[in-house]
Amino acid sequence: MFHAALEVFDGHARYVIEMTPAWGGPAGSRGVVAGGPVGARWLGASRLFRYEVRCWRDGTIPDRAWATGPPTRLLLSSVEARALLARVSEVPRLVWGRDAFGIKDMWNSNSLISWLLHTTSGIDAAQLKPPGDGSAPGWRSGIAAASARDDPHRCDQSNGQR
Repeated sequence: MFHAALEVFDGHARYVIEMTPAWGGPAGSRGVVAGGPVGARWLGASRLFRYEVRCWRDGTIPDRAWATGPPTRLLLSSVEARALLARVSEVPRLVWGRDAFGIKDMWNSNSLISWLLHTTSGIDAAQLKPPGDGSAPGWRSGIAAASARDDPHRCDQSNGQR
């Protein structure tokens, strides 16, 4: 099982984009641009049941040492990279761990990355696969969210339910 994160180079700086639990993160600024509830919307009132989306200049990926292989590299122009960075805070605030689209795939960190790639860069995220025989739960949910962006009847993103 994989936890996706992005490193984006915009021609001037490196940024780390990821979705993580809101508790237990490094102290100080870590580029938090969005957040949402975990498990159920009402649980999100507690920091223990919240996630945060980070777009962190010179950030770190704490579990990088356990990667199963080298990163997948996608070439974007500086303009495309800046557009991707500008969109991070627009990610839907769906409930982590819930199937908001009825596709048997939950919203999670992998969803954030596939949503960003699919909505911003023109990359067909559905064509990307994890290394080896790995699984990336949530990947299809991010693509569904990207597809639903212009169809307000597909998913009510305010509550993460169909």
